[in-house]
Amino acid sequence: MKKYALVGTGGRAGLYLQAIAGEYRTRGAFVAFCDTNRTRMEYANRLIGAAGHDGVPMYTALEFDRMITETRPDTVIVTSIDRTHHRYIVRAMELGCDVISEKPMTIDEEKCQAIIDAINRTGKSLRVTFNYRYAPHHSKIRELLAAGAIGEVFSVHFEWLLNTRHGADYFRRWHRDKRNSGGLLVHKSTHHFDLVNFWLNSEPETVYAQGDLRFYGKDNAESRGVAQFYSRAFGSEAAAEDPFALHMDQSEPLRELYLNAEHEDGYYRDKSVFDDGISIEDVMGVMVRYKNKAIMTYSMNAYLPWEGLNVVFNGSRGRLEMKLVETSYVNSGGEKELEGAIESCSIRVFPLFAAPYDVPVDFLAGGHGGGDKVMLADVFGAPAPDPLKRAASYRDGAMSILTGIAANRSLRTELPVHIRDLAVKL
Repeated sequence: MKKYALVGTGGRAGLYLQAIAGEYRTRGAFVAFCDTNRTRMEYANRLIGAAGHDGVPMYTALEFDRMITETRPDTVIVTSIDRTHHRYIVRAMELGCDVISEKPMTIDEEKCQAIIDAINRTGKSLRVTFNYRYAPHHSKIRELLAAGAIGEVFSVHFEWLLNTRHGADYFRRWHRDKRNSGGLLVHKSTHHFDLVNFWLNSEPETVYAQGDLRFYGKDNAESRGVAQFYSRAFGSEAAAEDPFALHMDQSEPLRELYLNAEHEDGYYRDKSVFDDGISIEDVMGVMVRYKNKAIMTYSMNAYLPWEGLNVVFNGSRGRLEMKLVETSYVNSGGEKELEGAIESCSIRVFPLFAAPYDVPVDFLAGGHGGGDKVMLADVFGAPAPDPLKRAASYRDGAMSILTGIAANRSLRTELPVHIRDLAVKL
């Protein structure tokens, strides 16, 4: 039985808490939690206790080394805020542990290189949990392209839509500070950039990007005639009727994880999306050239009426289109099974000189069309063959974030960025 330590017990940890304390309890167990906030760790202990798992020791972030020494985990699961991932990944490896990291692996090229150096120095393994790879519809695209359904892929257009519930949520919390998250081009788009690498079986070569903050933030709200503002939703009369406000007292997980934990660290999970202090973009456009000569045009907007994607592939033998609509959600604001749940999905192939046809997809229960369940089985269950090779290594994690990191540099310089110029030695 494997022993796991968890670093970061906020909303993103819930997937792992449920899995190890529940379905995979015979294959692994938690031995410790680590966080900057004791209230959140106590809540995590209550959650696994309700599932029949014994409570585990709790360590502050400054006690990370002591936690490893005293509890001797085989694997450390890292679900802390993005800018701290490298710190725990590197130190865990130095202390003899393998690592499972939430995406993004980290947020800039220096931290990425530190992780790669630690892997080479220690020989320990790092796995990045890209659950989108395991979603049945995304796996189906991989199958179709690998089978040559449209021949050699020459170009991709990928449009991701974040709505005014989920998209807005990135502008309420720590993600709104680019120093924490790398912006949405790293934190969120890493999913999408990884999917394209996965689908094309290639890696990015050159990146050019444009982006701005046009919808959220106080200046933008004022330009649209908004006159009433508030700093945070809790306790604010102005927030009572605001559709963008997050009311943490109405959700048990949000209340326990954040509202009841504020006294320890002063972190407010429910800031106004039309406040000052937002340094990330909400409108983004990127062009990427890949090593196999395919090109991608990519756009993401974070304030739209529905959530999901439109993606098309143009190839030497035709065109492949997918449209996906996902259920709207707020992290920790409801059941994990609703996260990325599918409302509708269509995949259609348009061969050259032949009739188009629809491709059926068998969805499973659970988040992301059942993809979360499949990924957890791959990570924590018995080893099984996977011809699609969906398990993401540190290299996959690096190549996805390097697209976003290059895009951020392009935003600053207004110039194309070559991945090789980021000087990350894989």
